[in-house]
Amino acid sequence: MPSKLSKGSDLSLPVYPALPQQRFVRRLSSAALPSVGRLNHVAIAVPSLEEAAQKYRDVLGVKVSAPQSLPEHGVRVVFVELPNTKLELLEPLGSSSPIAGFLQKNSAGGIHHICLEVDDIHASMRHVGERVRLLDKQPKIGAHGLPVVFAHPKDLCGVLTELEEVKR
Repeated sequence: MPSKLSKGSDLSLPVYPALPQQRFVRRLSSAALPSVGRLNHVAIAVPSLEEAAQKYRDVLGVKVSAPQSLPEHGVRVVFVELPNTKLELLEPLGSSSPIAGFLQKNSAGGIHHICLEVDDIHASMRHVGERVRLLDKQPKIGAHGLPVVFAHPKDLCGVLTELEEVKR
């Protein structure tokens, strides 16, 4: 058991020699931080787009956009307009859709991803891609007709995160 310290005792900690640069440390560029703006939307996977859109319209009295098919993403979507953001309701287009896999695990649906706005998708991809895994090497065009890219959920606190370029 440690002895009691008397007034004026030496409380210094041992000094360790500097460690050499470790091989597994990734060198990060000095690229500027991405300019992240507002929350663009929260995406919710649903088994039936029509039923979900009707429920949001009838229960909450909100405006719901017309359905839009996005074959390159494997989904059909509608947007629920809210005063400060949007909800994106996603329905799979076929069994190979990533949303179909999500619904196999969560049959009632649920929150699939969040979308954050950025000023420059390529600069954001360079910065973010050095720190976490991106799901694509190049941006795709999203539901708003703007470039998007997704960051792996295991690298961002369990949340699939979409970055969308929006000119402000």
